[in-house]
Amino acid sequence: MRLLNEMSIVRRLCSSCSLHQVVRLGSRNSYSSFNKSVDPSSSSCSSSFLTHGIHVFQCPDAVGIVAKLSDCIASRGGNILAADVFVPQNKQVFYSRTVFVFDPVIWPRLKMEEDFLKLSETFNAMRSVIRVPALDPKYKIAVLASKQDHCLIDSLHGWQDGRLPVDITCVISNHNRGPESEVIRFLEMHGVPYHYLRTTAENKREREILELVRNTDFIVLARYMRILSSVFLRSYGKDIINIHHGLLPSFTGSNPSKQAFDAGVKLIGATSHFVTEGRDAGPIIEQLVERVSHRDNLRSFVQKSENLEKQCLSRAIRSYCELRVLPYEEKNTVVF
Repeated sequence: MRLLNEMSIVRRLCSSCSLHQVVRLGSRNSYSSFNKSVDPSSSSCSSSFLTHGIHVFQCPDAVGIVAKLSDCIASRGGNILAADVFVPQNKQVFYSRTVFVFDPVIWPRLKMEEDFLKLSETFNAMRSVIRVPALDPKYKIAVLASKQDHCLIDSLHGWQDGRLPVDITCVISNHNRGPESEVIRFLEMHGVPYHYLRTTAENKREREILELVRNTDFIVLARYMRILSSVFLRSYGKDIINIHHGLLPSFTGSNPSKQAFDAGVKLIGATSHFVTEGRDAGPIIEQLVERVSHRDNLRSFVQKSENLEKQCLSRAIRSYCELRVLPYEEKNTVVF
């Protein structure tokens, strides 16, 4: 009943655009979710001066949060295009992600920060993040890779063609690539530094890596085959996104794909997750799977596996940059 009352307020506050709206309400008796979607291409709301904004919110659950969020946006002339809400069963925690359009002349970026800060203080929020892609700088990232190129190359091309809304500041590798390799030629063409740091079990060159990634917003491990120490993780202090094949833990070692192929597995996958001190145990951001069969040879088997890894990592990076990923409890995530 509480959520239905809040939704009636949402509809009144956001009725300034006469758009067809679809509202789906989930029962709050279990996992609760609310999603409001509007066609952003509608002529009644499309205007050259409108800018998209994204806001994510996490706070103790309470009556009136949806209404206050909507009022914050509508009172400044903004309009909500999409909203997702999640309240876990038996957990008094509220999560939301809201996409809206606004006029930056009417609602300047600094004023927006102030407005959402007041809202955060009202509800004792643990997390309140705003992103305006057209006005805010892109996330700066460093990419760490070892010998395998497929995830690294896909990330570089994703950055170049705009699929990944990031700026790659450098590529760091413990594998020495020749000057005629595809990676080096691409990086030289686009002015991205490549740092070869030879590592050993005794010296992972973590001090040098920390110096190189000092000014990044997060790190991407594109099949980097060295485990980062707890000292490194604490010193860096920001998020690190990893990708690995879905053949773990059954098939480990230097050639897990051949082991899995020889064992006749019928389902392969890839997992992208945050890096924590536990090996491959961080909160999951994205997972993909695909069937294989007796008709696959080793080459097609490996190709399918690598394609899954590329797609999975790319989706994870995009989700992170679009503020779709929120930490949920200790080892879980909410991915809107």
